[in-house]
Amino acid sequence: MRSWWIASWLPSWCPTSLHQLKDAEEKMLQNVKSSMSKRLVSIANGDALWTLALGGPAGPESRTPLVLLHGFGGGVGLWTLNLDALCQQRPVYALDLLGFGQSSRPVFGSDAQEAELQFVESIEQWRVSVGLEDMVLLGHNLGGYLAAAYALKYPARVKHLVFVEPWGFPERPDPSDQERPIPVWIKALGAMLSPFNPLAGLRVAGPLGPTLVQTLRPDFKKKYTSIFSDNTVTEYIYHLNVQTPSGESAFKNMTIPYGWAKRPMLQRVGLIDADIPMTVVYGSRSSIDGNSGTSIRELRPNSHVEIISIRGAGHYVYADQPDDFNQEVLQVLASVS
Repeated sequence: MRSWWIASWLPSWCPTSLHQLKDAEEKMLQNVKSSMSKRLVSIANGDALWTLALGGPAGPESRTPLVLLHGFGGGVGLWTLNLDALCQQRPVYALDLLGFGQSSRPVFGSDAQEAELQFVESIEQWRVSVGLEDMVLLGHNLGGYLAAAYALKYPARVKHLVFVEPWGFPERPDPSDQERPIPVWIKALGAMLSPFNPLAGLRVAGPLGPTLVQTLRPDFKKKYTSIFSDNTVTEYIYHLNVQTPSGESAFKNMTIPYGWAKRPMLQRVGLIDADIPMTVVYGSRSSIDGNSGTSIRELRPNSHVEIISIRGAGHYVYADQPDDFNQEVLQVLASVS
């Protein structure tokens, strides 16, 4: 409960508010030319998921909607370079995951399986509320993990899975098997930070937080230089991640040092309905281990598994090389009615 007590005085310490987050997101999306609606979609327990909808209404005559699930610490605004291209052929929805962005920020269960289930059920309740029969799920980072978890429980609702630099698939390697052991200083830092949420430092920094984001992650600003020359992106990322740490706490409960999943998805991906095609997208310059794609293919010998590497892109593939990313995703979607 202590974190919730701390959250009560965060606005006075951190220069943020839900209104400022909303304004920051508006700035992120100001260059999207397609018709777009925005609303809070009600789910269970009085919660709601913030949702963007583009490309016309879903219906029996339209193509299967594409649903975008962002990664840890992200939000719908980060898809600003992709929305126009992806919504030309079918409806596209982007939502802030439960506990992130402008969506509700409830208390999650402390058990990894329970937290995962809360995320999955929130997506299913969202689907029912929006009125979608089925969908293509595209998830980046944590969103990729949750897309797989959703497909495990609700296979009939998934036409295709697209994992973009997914988090949480491989098991944590045995330290004795690693060619280069984890340095002592990293272990010490991990032990020191383990009681805290991953982004607690941003909140502790208070008024210095925005500068901290700009200093530590100047790459985010560079990724969007085609549409922004100011600090629009870093300000958005700051406001996303200094609100009540709800989804962030859930993510912490789902991990073990140093950022590995407690319930690795490779242990379960073979159980996903064999009829659901999968596409795994990686950036050629990413620091994330790209071997999960190969492992998924080996674990699903009777399924369609395609692996795509996008040249010159890092972990944030969709922002590093947006044109190539959009083209590859559209090509994948061409096979989905």
